[in-house]
Order: sequence, then structure tokens, then C-alpha cells
Amino acid sequence: MKIDFEKTNGLVPAIVQDAKTGKVLMLGYMNEEAIEKTRESGKVTFFSRSKKRLWTKGETSGNFLQFKSMAIDCDQDTILIKANPTGPVCHTGQDTCFNEENNTGIAFLSELEGLIKERKKNMPEGSYTTELFNEGINKIAQKVGEEAVEVVIDAVANNHERVKEESADLLYHLLVLLAAKDIGLNEVVDVLQKRHK
Repeated sequence: MKIDFEKTNGLVPAIVQDAKTGKVLMLGYMNEEAIEKTRESGKVTFFSRSKKRLWTKGETSGNFLQFKSMAIDCDQDTILIKANPTGPVCHTGQDTCFNEENNTGIAFLSELEGLIKERKKNMPEGSYTTELFNEGINKIAQKVGEEAVEVVIDAVANNHERVKEESADLLYHLLVLLAAKDIGLNEVVDVLQKRHK
């Protein structure tokens, strides 16, 4: 990763995005030393223009940004950091510095999909997901069908809590089925988006 610090007098903007939800959390500035400290410590560190020193987000509040990954834009003068916040990001107590809530659970499906793919690759012992992959596509498809029927039964019976629980089971088993067929969730979303047009 080659960052053009000369273009911006030694500091580049760093956009911080929640690694799980995809929400933009804040904007800070980094120099080479801040990037190095971020990588070494695992906590996102900026160069504070007002304090004229390195500043680790959360050093006062305890609401750190746990570093996950870093990318650079096409002009090599802006950084995108993905991180997991340990509390509110803004000094005002808000989830983000843009006064947005950072609580979307939908992004968790991508995280779960990644975990299922990891299970498929490594097949750890004692994992229910591993057990499903070992039993094969027929068993996985059967589980999807069973969970779908249970959703229908509980919906007709007006059992609100059970509908949520069985829907969670259905989504999980559907993600396992998609992984078994090497189909990404994003491919299914693409179909939905095309139909929406």
C-alpha cells in the first residue's frame, strides 16, 4: 500500500467504517506514524491536528476502535479503515460522528456467511456447521425445508416469537445451503435488485 503523503503535507484523511455494519463512523487524519501505531496496537490511531500529536481513539473515553483492515483509494491520498467500535464513537455520545445510529443487524448476515464459509474450508470438529457439510447437500436441503415449514406453521398459529426463532434457523440453514453450492449471499441479493428495477 503506497500512500501519497507528499500531496497532502504529510497527513491523509482516514474514513472509519464499522467492519460489521458498514456504517461510516468518523473521519480523522493519519500520518505514517499513526498508521504504523494502528497496525501494531490494533487500535485506530490518528494524528490530532489540534493537539499536534498521535491520538488513539478512545484513549480518554475507553471507546476504542479495534482495527480490522485498511484500504487506500485510487488517488492514493485517502484511507478507508474498517474497525469494530467498543462503544459510542463520537465525543457527544452518539454512535457515529454523523449522528447516525449504528445498529443495523442485517450486516451480521455477511459476518455469519463468512463464518460458515470458514467452517466449510476448515471443517473444525464439534461444529454443527461441519456436521451439516459432512452429511451432504441432501441433509442440508432437508433442513432448509424443515425450517421453512416450521416458519409457516408458527406464522399461521400467530406465534410471533417462534416465527422469529424459526426464521433465524431458516436463514442459517439457507446460508449453509448457499455455501454448499458455492453461491454467495451477494449473488442472491443481485437477483433481488435486478427484479426490483
